[in-house]
Amino acid sequence: MSDKLTIALAGNPNSGKTTMFNALTGARQHVGNYPGVTVTKKEGSMKALGRDLRIVDLPGTYSLSPYTEEELAARNFLINEKPHAVIDILDANTLERSLYLAVQFLELGAPLVLALNMMDEVKRRKMDIDTKLLSRLMGVPVVETVARTGAGKDEMLGAAVEFATNNRGKVKPLSISYGPDVDSALNDMEPLISADRFLTDRVPARWVALKYLEGDEEVLALGRKTGALSKELELIATRVSDHLQKTFGSSPESVIADQRYGYIATLMREGVITKDVTADRIRTSDRVDKVLTNAFLGPIIMLAVLYGMFQMTFAVGEVPMGWLETFFGWLGGVAEAAIPEGLFQSLVVSGMIDGVGGVIGFLPLILVMFFTLSFLEDLGYMARMAYMLDKVFKIFGLHGSSVMPFIISGGIPGGCAVPGVMAARTLRSPREKLATILTAPFMPCGAKVPVFILLIAAFFPESGGNALFLITLGAWAVALLVAKGLRMTCIKGDATPFLMELPPYRIPTLRGVLIHTWERGWQYVKKAGTVILAISILLWAAMTFPGLPEQTIDQFEAQRQAVQAEMTLAQQSGASEGTLVAFEDRLSDVDNGEAEEALRNSLAGRVGVALESVTRYAGFDWRTNIALVGGFAAKEVIVSTLGTSYSLGEVDPEESESLSNRLAADPGFSSWSAIALIIFTLLYAPCFVAVVAMAKESSWKWAGFSVVFNTLLAYGLAVAAYQIGTAL
Repeated sequence: MSDKLTIALAGNPNSGKTTMFNALTGARQHVGNYPGVTVTKKEGSMKALGRDLRIVDLPGTYSLSPYTEEELAARNFLINEKPHAVIDILDANTLERSLYLAVQFLELGAPLVLALNMMDEVKRRKMDIDTKLLSRLMGVPVVETVARTGAGKDEMLGAAVEFATNNRGKVKPLSISYGPDVDSALNDMEPLISADRFLTDRVPARWVALKYLEGDEEVLALGRKTGALSKELELIATRVSDHLQKTFGSSPESVIADQRYGYIATLMREGVITKDVTADRIRTSDRVDKVLTNAFLGPIIMLAVLYGMFQMTFAVGEVPMGWLETFFGWLGGVAEAAIPEGLFQSLVVSGMIDGVGGVIGFLPLILVMFFTLSFLEDLGYMARMAYMLDKVFKIFGLHGSSVMPFIISGGIPGGCAVPGVMAARTLRSPREKLATILTAPFMPCGAKVPVFILLIAAFFPESGGNALFLITLGAWAVALLVAKGLRMTCIKGDATPFLMELPPYRIPTLRGVLIHTWERGWQYVKKAGTVILAISILLWAAMTFPGLPEQTIDQFEAQRQAVQAEMTLAQQSGASEGTLVAFEDRLSDVDNGEAEEALRNSLAGRVGVALESVTRYAGFDWRTNIALVGGFAAKEVIVSTLGTSYSLGEVDPEESESLSNRLAADPGFSSWSAIALIIFTLLYAPCFVAVVAMAKESSWKWAGFSVVFNTLLAYGLAVAAYQIGTAL
């Protein structure tokens, strides 16, 4: 056996597995991805009993049947890497249900250690679990733990190291009876599998036979490469399936699952669990749920919690966000002073510092939001939110767990589609996950909100709150309707049952919440910061090159010199301060005119002018087109680009009142073109960072589909709004 032991932590979602992993490894963690899937892989290192340990936190799963990427990643790790020990973290409050996964580990022949977690809650409920009896019945070590406080973690590791050392990775697989029909098929299939040595170097032959009876697609695909063997095994599986359907109206998969639960029930009847019958039968979590998941009060409380969460996000994050803005402003000033004026200075200051600073400036808000989300998740409330919304979302082909990606993406204005798309990993069904990923970017993220505020201030100054509320409702409506359309056409498939465990409420630990916040925040910095840097440089180049012809530059210089000559004469004749200020304004107009002409002549400007033949039906001119083209890269640049195109120079999205006035005064810009622009900005292609995240969570094909489909949908609705509005 190697000096370093690999120990895998496994368990159901909400069992406390990740809390235990954090308690064991702390900051000594490495985050990556499992090969072939988008599921996050966490590893840590530590020492115990004089041995170096590699701790791997497997994705939370309810079974080892690979219906989801999480289950596939967990199972393949166990089969291919063969850890020296697998610690199954069970919620001891639901021991009978939690043991289902443990039985599957034993059938696979994994060197298993059971960690009965949340034993403090078990004792509060006046229950007693005979761990020695359970250990004897199942033939594996059983340890009591409380992951939240770290109690029992040393005993758990000690048992795992001792078990791994004594067994040297060799454990006799569990073999239980699945009834005469299934057992007969297994007895026919096992010798065939062993004779052909099909996967027997990695897993037991009986386990392979079980997978054939369960219709496991991955094992079937591997088997079909063997030719004749697979045909014979599939023939046996089909024969048994037909027989069970005719005699019991059931399938082999259901029969096998029932027999596993029957085996567990037999263990429980041996006296593993004893309860105090005088104890209060209604647990605290059940009492709280009577209010928080009430059909009437539940949704109201949920909206209040979410509203408070986002209010806290902006209240707490505003000050550090100002610090970051000040820092990047100072950094830009230092760069301007250190680098000679010219293209390189412009690239560094406008293209790199301002571009990255604009995104990193949102980091405090993102961290506060992730902190509150992690707190609610660890508390157990997020599962309740999904439970309450599942019925509504199911109507539109989504799942209750889709609600959090929507909210994080901006379901309450101010989110971000990048972490929202990543949050869709919690969905078990690939189809529901894909539908969620494709529709979450419709939400009004923090980058879109300044555009809405700008247009509302220009054309609907008396109805700001109502307008923003209607925009938010519209985003939810479109997202749900599009999801329904996608699920009825190109992403067809049955809805996934809502099987999420409603965990008991628990007070989160500060350490656990901070670790979760750091992990998510670091992902945001890596995925957003690096990509935005590249986008900012490309956008700067598109709005800078080619420069104005020398002849045009000379014309503007001549205008500037003429104004300066008049100003000099006025100064010599003792003109008033107001007159001199007017000359300064005229010089500023010349500078702005040159900036506008340079922008119009740039690559981005030429694209904007070329698009006018199409976008005029939605009320957009070339200036608006430039801003929207920039928005394909990052929605943050729309307001600043509009400011430049309206000869005002670079406009701060937070201080865009003068731009609002200019838009309101522009005869080519009306309230209906503003409404069309709001609709288009809300719905068109996700920013490039979000597209990259979508590609990583699904595929580039679907990410490209989102860019095209969302833009066409946004254009169609914007044209309809503008044409109908102006006709009325």
